Amino acid sequence: MNWVKIFNNSHEAFDVMGEREPRLLMVREKRICLVRQGNELMAVSNSCTHNGESLSKGKVNFANEIVCPWHGYQFNLQTGREYQQRSADLETFPIKIEADGVYIAL
Repeated sequence: MNWVKIFNNSHEAFDVMGEREPRLLMVREKRICLVRQGNELMAVSNSCTHNGESLSKGKVNFANEIVCPWHGYQFNLQTGREYQQRSADLETFPIKIEADGVYIAL
């Protein structure tokens, strides 16, 4: 696993990331959908496995799933699994928050 720094510290991450507001993150040419929920950051691949739409344009629902803006497919932010298993799971990316920064594993 290769850890890449994405924020200098947790305060920077939480200032930039709105609560439950998906953001597109480009890391080493990978398009990643990053979501903050409380003091936790979760990251999944940005492309919906059903039709390829950018999930960072979607919404986070009450069940902590990212909802694709095109056809409403719902993916669990922790596991990447689509709610009704109608399409392939999303790739997930571990995040760790350390004293010297916030890192994502690729």
